[in-house]
Amino acid sequence: MDSKKIKWSTLAFMCFSTLWGFGNVVNGFVFFNGLQVIFSWILMFALYFIPYALMVGELGSAFKGFEGGVTSWIQETSTTKLAYYAGWTYWAVHVTYIASKGSGGLKALSWLFYQDPTVYDSLPSVWVQSATLVVFLFFCWVASKGINPLKKFATIAGSSMFIMSILYIIMMFAAPAINPNAGYLQLDLSLSNLIPTFDIKYFTSLSILVFAVGGVEKISPYVNKMEGNPSKEFPKSIIFAAIMVVVSAIFGTIAMGMMFDVQAIKQNFDSYLANGAYLAFAKLGEYYGVGNLFLIIYALCNAIGQFAVLVISIDAPLRMLLGDPLTSQFIPKKLLKKNRHGAFINGIYMVIALCSTIIVVQMLVPGAATVLKQLTKLNSITMPLRYLWVFLAYILLRKQTHKFDREYKFVNNNFIALFFGFWCFLLTFVSCILGMKSDDPIQLVLNIATPLVLTTLGIILPIIRKREDEKGL
Repeated sequence: MDSKKIKWSTLAFMCFSTLWGFGNVVNGFVFFNGLQVIFSWILMFALYFIPYALMVGELGSAFKGFEGGVTSWIQETSTTKLAYYAGWTYWAVHVTYIASKGSGGLKALSWLFYQDPTVYDSLPSVWVQSATLVVFLFFCWVASKGINPLKKFATIAGSSMFIMSILYIIMMFAAPAINPNAGYLQLDLSLSNLIPTFDIKYFTSLSILVFAVGGVEKISPYVNKMEGNPSKEFPKSIIFAAIMVVVSAIFGTIAMGMMFDVQAIKQNFDSYLANGAYLAFAKLGEYYGVGNLFLIIYALCNAIGQFAVLVISIDAPLRMLLGDPLTSQFIPKKLLKKNRHGAFINGIYMVIALCSTIIVVQMLVPGAATVLKQLTKLNSITMPLRYLWVFLAYILLRKQTHKFDREYKFVNNNFIALFFGFWCFLLTFVSCILGMKSDDPIQLVLNIATPLVLTTLGIILPIIRKREDEKGL
């Protein structure tokens, strides 16, 4: 047996651990009226995640010799120019992600040192965002030196956060047996209480769930490295991963329902969204009589994870965009300049300009908790835009299905395959557009202006490069 081959169960756990986190449970619980999110999680995984993941498997099988991911998929099924736009989108959506990580890291540090939400949340936004800007600029400086001291910490923190997410669910369900008088909330699991109200608030929040289950294209290279027949083993792996995530989402939601009153969340929405995960681990510590031990461990892991992801997100996506021969031919040559440490220094300056704008704009927001809510919503609108290229690549693949050999196909019927490709594309696009709606004027401006500015910049850069080439620069 080839020791390098991956078992279907191993791939399922890889998919689960890279996809899922406790923050997804919290966001779903807060945005979708507590236990009512269970219905939405089940629908989202059945109608979106499973077909999405199986399409990714087919793309990975069709283009197993290409390392560029979505950019390569678009290049092979369409044009180099379109491949550039795919690569640009994958980089551009990280702008909002980077802007959020500094705030998330500072929030984690405040819980680590104070074990209380009021200290951070009561600070003026100008102070918090000024500190966020300093943190962001510091890590940009670290990235410019061509070093990344936090890469190993990112893996450790990510693994520990995943383990704590699972432990939270197990320990929460065991808590009533260990401490039956801790004052758990009575759950109403009747069907009428679990069916959500399909109003404008529901549909404008769908991007939160789409964002939570996206990004599975990271596992596409492994479809060709599986033991046995990929056409049987890969779907088994994905469906098992989906079941694990659904179980985690459902039981995580029920565990939170035993802790938090939905009415209290509605009255303090921003605070619960910003602090829900920390409050959950603080309560868990109370139930087990260990004080804030679980909270401190979670806050420490999250702080390390947030700052590690920050520096990685500044460096890695930029190298993928500017170092890729497909995409770099459409980028102005000044942005391709490297410093003596091998870092794309002008590219880093571009990141600074874009991310700093988002950070500074949020100095106008009335509270620190509201900043985190705005960034969560903004990420849910911008990050899923990259998934559109996955579905477009799949549609283009199936329209030229006889040109590409692959060991694994999502479905043999081309009509059904195209239906799911278009369905996932439209659901993602509509969720992102509807998610832009907001009663908060600053949030509304950020939601609309951010993707618009990034898209415009992506269109302008090839024009500048074309003029450079014409002039022989």
